[in-house]
Amino acid sequence: MFSIMMSQSDVYMDYHGVLLPKRGYDAKSLNYFESFQVQDDDIFVITYPKSGTTWMQEILPLVLSGGDLTPVLTLQSYERVPWLEEGRAAQVVAKMSAPRPFISHMPYHLMPATFFSSKAKVIYVTRNPKDVVVSHFYFHQMASFLHDPGTFEEFTDGFLAGNVMFGKWTDHVKSWKNPDLGNRILYITYEEMIQDLRGIIGRILCFLNRQLSEDALNRVIEQCQFKTMKQNKMSNYSMVAPEIMNGSKSPFLRKGIVGDWKNHFSPELEAKFNAFISEELKGTSITFPWNEEHKCYS
Repeated sequence: MFSIMMSQSDVYMDYHGVLLPKRGYDAKSLNYFESFQVQDDDIFVITYPKSGTTWMQEILPLVLSGGDLTPVLTLQSYERVPWLEEGRAAQVVAKMSAPRPFISHMPYHLMPATFFSSKAKVIYVTRNPKDVVVSHFYFHQMASFLHDPGTFEEFTDGFLAGNVMFGKWTDHVKSWKNPDLGNRILYITYEEMIQDLRGIIGRILCFLNRQLSEDALNRVIEQCQFKTMKQNKMSNYSMVAPEIMNGSKSPFLRKGIVGDWKNHFSPELEAKFNAFISEELKGTSITFPWNEEHKCYS
């Protein structure tokens, strides 16, 4: 059993130092997560929130179905690739057959104990944290179960400090850049998905030892375009009650682009943000393709 300490906020609980929204996460769901029996052929997509999670919930079922669109047209995102730590996981997992795809936002050290002894594979998706914070900011405006973001500058300060769900972006990234996983993990970025979706899907197919015909691959690519997903009611969260997620304040699938941060950051805020991230990652070998002074890591 774990211990949960309630934070000062009425919105979050403190789970081993990571803030989780009280709506969607509770003692029962987290105990289920901790004691989950991971199977060797399970597939985990790991993301920090707002880094391409929903996109991967579209891609992965199509890859596993051989290009059959049925799962993404008939099942909501959380039903086809459930969050293992979230309250609905148990009932969804009970209906799943192998290989089972899961999503998790958890840092490496908080994964279920059986994960570490398994051969389960991981696809870890990162995104430029400046675009992450912008997406996070708008999500907080429309999601009633998260705190009021305040001004963009105020929210950015809280983001850097880790006072948002799932904590510091840098802590999450550092935890999953883990040599213990060896060839069990595939690193991709949101930016690479935007630039070359066909190439990224090819890397995922290779990683999972699967194949698609050319027709099936074209079908998957078309279905996974932002404009297509935005119109798919099973992916755009339009079926969620507006008192939980109010799409009139900001659509869940908003822009799906790279570089929107440039419309939100002042030069001063950008400099502070960059300096903080750089300091947090000092002494690590972690580099990213969006940092011009670094080479993309693989």
